[in-house]
This record gives sequence, structure tokens and C-alpha cells, in this order.
Amino acid sequence: MRAYGPILLLVLSNLFMTFAWYGHLKNLRQEALWMAILVSWGIAFFEYCLMVPANRWGFGFYSLPQLKVIQEVVTLVVFAGFAGWYMKEKLTLNHLWAACCLIGAVFFTFRK
Repeated sequence: MRAYGPILLLVLSNLFMTFAWYGHLKNLRQEALWMAILVSWGIAFFEYCLMVPANRWGFGFYSLPQLKVIQEVVTLVVFAGFAGWYMKEKLTLNHLWAACCLIGAVFFTFRK
């Protein structure tokens, strides 16, 4: 469980952060910018409450570069789901090729 705990926290934190960064584009489009900023900051607080422990608990089990690559992959996977499901954006073949590049990044970062 030690290896997966930080990854689970990273996934949860990214759900909050993706919604904080992009959710206002759908939900608060007609509101004042300052309102979107305050709501986003409020949501981002919970992201930090998950991200900081994820990095603390993950560091040592994973190297710092491995932790960062995991974070980037999680971020993009969560974002792809958010963009397709919540924002109704169409994902294209180019997005698949970009995902293949990320798989390469994971491979080279974790290679002994």
C-alpha cells in the first residue's frame, strides 16, 4: 500500500486542482473574475491538503524525478477525463500520441 498511497492522493489532489483551474470556465463564466479567483482558491486549498502529504509520503519511496513524472502523468490523465466528461471536449488522435510520449517518460524515469 505504501507505493500506491501517494499516487491515490495525487489523483485526488488533481481532481480538486483541475476543477479549480478549469471548472470556472463552465460554471462561473458569467461571474466576475474576482469571484472565479476566490472560488478557485477555495477549491485549491483542498488540493494542497492532499498534494503536500502525497509528496511527503512518496518522497523516499520514489525518487524526486519519479515523483514528478508520476504527478505529470496523473495530471494529464485526470485532465483528459475532466475535459472529455465534464467539459465535453473531444479528444483526438494527437492526444493519444501525446499519451504515448508520457509512457516513454515513465519508462525512462523508472528504468534502472
